Amino acid sequence: MSKKMSGASSLVQSLESAGVDVMFGIPGGAILPAYDPIFDSSIRHILVRHEQGAGHAATGYAQVTGRVGVCIATSGPGATNLVTPLADAAMDSVPMVAITGQVPSAAIGTDAFQEADIRGITMPFTKHNYLITDPNDIPRAIAEAFYIASSGRPGPVLVDIAKDALQKETDFVWPKDLSLPGYHPQIEPENQAIKDAAALIAQSSKPVFYVGGGVIKSNASKELMQLAELVGAPVVTTLMARGAFPDDHPLCLGMPGMHGTAAAVTAMQKSDLLIALGSRFDDRVTGRVNSFAPHAKIIHVDIDPAEQGKVRKPDVPIVGDCRLVIEEMIKAINDLLAEQKQADITPWRSRVSGWQEQFPLTYEPSEEGGVLKPQYCLEQLRDAAPEGTILVSGVGQHQMWSSQYWKFNEPYTWVNSGGLGTMGFSVPAAIGAKVGRPDKTVWAVDGDGCFQMTAQELVTASLERIPVKIAILNNSYLGMVRQWQEMFYEERYSEVYLSQDTPNYVKWAEAMGCVGIRVDDESEVASAIDKANSINDRPVVVDFRVDAGEKVFPMVAAGQSNDDLMLHPSQNSRREFLR
Repeated sequence: MSKKMSGASSLVQSLESAGVDVMFGIPGGAILPAYDPIFDSSIRHILVRHEQGAGHAATGYAQVTGRVGVCIATSGPGATNLVTPLADAAMDSVPMVAITGQVPSAAIGTDAFQEADIRGITMPFTKHNYLITDPNDIPRAIAEAFYIASSGRPGPVLVDIAKDALQKETDFVWPKDLSLPGYHPQIEPENQAIKDAAALIAQSSKPVFYVGGGVIKSNASKELMQLAELVGAPVVTTLMARGAFPDDHPLCLGMPGMHGTAAAVTAMQKSDLLIALGSRFDDRVTGRVNSFAPHAKIIHVDIDPAEQGKVRKPDVPIVGDCRLVIEEMIKAINDLLAEQKQADITPWRSRVSGWQEQFPLTYEPSEEGGVLKPQYCLEQLRDAAPEGTILVSGVGQHQMWSSQYWKFNEPYTWVNSGGLGTMGFSVPAAIGAKVGRPDKTVWAVDGDGCFQMTAQELVTASLERIPVKIAILNNSYLGMVRQWQEMFYEERYSEVYLSQDTPNYVKWAEAMGCVGIRVDDESEVASAIDKANSINDRPVVVDFRVDAGEKVFPMVAAGQSNDDLMLHPSQNSRREFLR
């Protein structure tokens, strides 16, 4: 039997019915009616300091739990401040539901106070969005939003609700079933495509598994391990797939692409078959498309049919859920190998191993008493991290070093902004990750440029007792921009220097209720990290003062071919081994 209540109460009850346990947000005029029933709700509401923080925290929560992240904001500027996190979630296929207040329905379109057409603004980068003006529509819209966000290729859904729809009385009826004409994600792969893929794999003498974030989204890491070991082919894991396949496995080559390992980049270029699993042939992986893996046939597995042929035409396109596809592939390959031999890939494996040995990730160690190296700080953070630590990064040099130098041996332990490359992502995303997995240590690695964009969310972390740990690799510059200016703009460092002295990060951290630690010298690194790891009742910020001249290598310059991979200068004399 339905029960009379306000639209606002119906909204909160709908969120409870959808299984929401936490949401991140800030109240304001249009959404204010919803905040009254939130007061009595079982849902934990975390009051952030900026709506962008709410959106990124929801993403961090979603990326480590696999559940839908929820953020809530008011109309106008509150809603538009969610635009960046929504675009970010769309690019990285993150399940998110954003609830926004809207001006009363009679005022929509009149340029009312704090009115913005958030539905129109976000239409290009939400999976679906709603404008609700009738309170009776709230439960169904919320139920549909959660289903759409989490099914098929995950993504963000926005539900914009007019203020009068929150205020009017309604009957709460949670829908028992959903009918969404036209929305039918294809989960099961076609049998013939699986057989065709198995045949190509059996014939290939130089195969590579090109693993993307879809493997993590479909929770297919165990199945991937079985498939990789069955075939014996090397595995590359994109920025969004770090941890999908263990870095310490002998078949793992690490990350491909613009700042990928030399072995990963070269193996893809020289391969005769790329088995793309939940990856989208992103420009940062392919380099110049017409020179990418020129002799490779392509098996492309993706749940989103729009990805098939978008960048590279596949020889075998397979639409379906990665985990189900991999399971079927294993069966088909086993059936095939019962009748015929697999091509000998031993010479290929040996060649790839040679690249790994010849071209490991490297950097010049700091001279005694010299400037601290960021890679060294990351190695020390990695080695001292408790088991299962979740690493969150901002965007820039520190993001690339994090992906390169950390060891990701399990999924859901790496959170970053891959597709949109959002500076300021890491602090709020780390907060969301810690809320989602309070049992795990959460380290955020940030740059000083990124940190200054969203550091205010550490006030949220302090007051809500969310003990995240932040490592700032502070080089006083917008580091990645500086690297490009040095390499491609004749060292003309235009508007890239921040400051060596301002702000004082220790004082800033302390002002926000955190512990602040400054590290200037290699001899201080280990003790600072030990101290940070021992503090679990409040956030910690460690300001590592690192070398501004350090660059990320390897590197493929934008628009160049992966064959033109730039190595660390110390390895250039051995370039011919990559031929």
